[in-house]
Amino acid sequence: MHSSGDATVYLIDDDASVREAMAWLLRSRRLLSAGFSSAEDFLSAVGTEEPDQPGCILLDVRMPGMSGLALFDRLLDAGVAHAWPVIFLTGHADVATAVDAVKRGAFDFCEKPFSDNALVDRVVQALTLSHERVAQLNVRRGLTARVQELTERERDVMRLVAEGQPNKRIADELGISVRTVEVHRSRVFEKMDVKSAAALANQLQKMQ
Repeated sequence: MHSSGDATVYLIDDDASVREAMAWLLRSRRLLSAGFSSAEDFLSAVGTEEPDQPGCILLDVRMPGMSGLALFDRLLDAGVAHAWPVIFLTGHADVATAVDAVKRGAFDFCEKPFSDNALVDRVVQALTLSHERVAQLNVRRGLTARVQELTERERDVMRLVAEGQPNKRIADELGISVRTVEVHRSRVFEKMDVKSAAALANQLQKMQ
């Protein structure tokens, strides 16, 4: 189990008493939380940038203004709901709606009144998943930054090296000398911090 010390649980519910009770419950399990009374407040404070720190979202289905479902759609489109799993808090009347949201990518839903321990257990599971997904995103961001440091010719060579093409064929395809291919190949390996074509291909796979 990952430490949750650098993860935040975002509580989005228009009922202040629910937010306070949830914050207290999470504190009792040493989990950090941040409360918002509306979807709009959350968007204003946190936004929809792809996260670089783990977290999860406890989201009320029905709220004045933007509904929880509308916010979920925004977060889904932006990729936030992938990095920060969403658990819906729902009244009995909204269970079918919450089930549909789970089919579209929400992590789970908890019907009010919910079991405190069961809900926090799901939050911990969501945070564990978030740690894994955010780590993958950060690896991808790092690799993308390295690729951006390559020249256009180095990217051409990288693509062909990753496909397993020998230097001679790469030289023929790009209309350059084998020696020039060797120089570019060496620079690509250095900038991408790899020692082999297989390792390079593996890195490019992680970016997809």
